[in-house]
Amino acid sequence: MKIFYAVQATGNGHISRAMEILPYLKQYGEVDIFLSGSNSSLRMETEIKYRSKGVCFFYNQSGSIGYAKTLKQLAPLRVFREARDLPVHQYDLVINDFEFITSLACAMRKIPSVNFGHHASFRSDKVPRPEKKEALGEWILANFGRASQYIGLHFQSYDDFILPPIIRKTIRRAEPIDKGYITVYLPAYSDEELEKRFCKINSRFEVFSRSLKQPLRIGNIRFLPVDQDAFTKSMTNSHAIICGAGFETPAEAMYLGKKLMVMPVKGQYEQKCNAAALQKMGVTVLDSLNNYFEPVFNEWMSETEMIKIRPDHSTRAIISYLMHCSHTRSESDLDLLYPEWVIG
Repeated sequence: MKIFYAVQATGNGHISRAMEILPYLKQYGEVDIFLSGSNSSLRMETEIKYRSKGVCFFYNQSGSIGYAKTLKQLAPLRVFREARDLPVHQYDLVINDFEFITSLACAMRKIPSVNFGHHASFRSDKVPRPEKKEALGEWILANFGRASQYIGLHFQSYDDFILPPIIRKTIRRAEPIDKGYITVYLPAYSDEELEKRFCKINSRFEVFSRSLKQPLRIGNIRFLPVDQDAFTKSMTNSHAIICGAGFETPAEAMYLGKKLMVMPVKGQYEQKCNAAALQKMGVTVLDSLNNYFEPVFNEWMSETEMIKIRPDHSTRAIISYLMHCSHTRSESDLDLLYPEWVIG
């Protein structure tokens, strides 16, 4: 079997998930990877057959979407040309982790595909949303990675096609201990802003920075360059974790049984949805790193209850389910699933 696997490189979570499931996918056949985008701090340690600048949403240090850079990345002529030339028709199975060019390529050729990952779960209205829905955000979630089939991942199985999170093997095998410090990964904020907030607090912090190349200690804060092994070790030995409202890191934090606080990145609707889900589970959610951070932090640190998750499916079982459920659609089905202006 030949498998085409499109991976969105707009964040570390997509890449870490891809690296975790790749060995299991390879048990079913030859896997060619299409890496799209360039906004991740992690390298994909495997052969990449196809690459693209992709179509992705960037955020700046203030936490807002970088619209100018995003519009530049859209480049419709380039995107249509790349979609036209992408040989998705040469594969037995197309797996798409929320990647637009692959979705467009499959629509052009009426090729069935599976949108597999966290974003696929938002096809269900049962997945938590913020109190105020955003029309543009909902449209993007519904259309950006359109496919003929969806298999989602989320903190809880909100619907019958939604599976539990994929937890990395290193996290599953870890033996958590508490060394008293707080692990922090908030890439939407500058090191200076994080130092300004954390230096006033009587706690120790390990802050992972996208801008540093070498470790740096300033008072009660130890700044570290982004590195997956170092971050895993820091989380495993931490007392608590502060991070964005993404998917993989909060899921792993709860798997480890760590106290968790999340801050959704401004302008990222998916993170607002995740924050809504986490808040319902009892996780502390803060809108931003504002002047009210210190009292919220102190109250959070005084809480004793930990929110834990223990997925009842192994990664092997999830990939087995993916391969078992993936099926070919007829052309008439695809006419309904894909936009008429693409396949007409």
